[in-house]
Amino acid sequence: MMMSYGMFVFGLSTAAYQELKRQTTWRHASQSRINARPTRQFLGQGDDTITLTGTLLPMYTGGQQNLDMLRALADQGKAWPLIEGTGTFYGMFVIESMGEGKTEFFRDGAAKQIDFDIKLARIDEGRTDQLGVLESSALRAISGALA
Repeated sequence: MMMSYGMFVFGLSTAAYQELKRQTTWRHASQSRINARPTRQFLGQGDDTITLTGTLLPMYTGGQQNLDMLRALADQGKAWPLIEGTGTFYGMFVIESMGEGKTEFFRDGAAKQIDFDIKLARIDEGRTDQLGVLESSALRAISGALA
């Protein structure tokens, strides 16, 4: 297991990513001053985003159905825990965007190679209304993506 996002496990058999980029920002308000540089006030943490990029080779690894499972999770608009295989807990994240590109096709139009990128954004853990809950409707959405 490379990482888990809710109940979705990133790995060779699902969606192995080749690159993980994390960007964290902090907020500083600027106030102009006469004959001096602006002063800054620390306002707190800003955005924390993670971008995963990878290439799927459906003959050997996961395929389109795995990206569809992630889209089903994103369609719920809820946050899920993001935990690395090493045990590192990144926090609660939502999927902000997903992109995919397909190249090298089989005769039936199925892609031999699928490049993907997923952008995740951390939410404030205090916002319990945004947290994902495993319930029968969520499980149906995910299993429906597999069908």
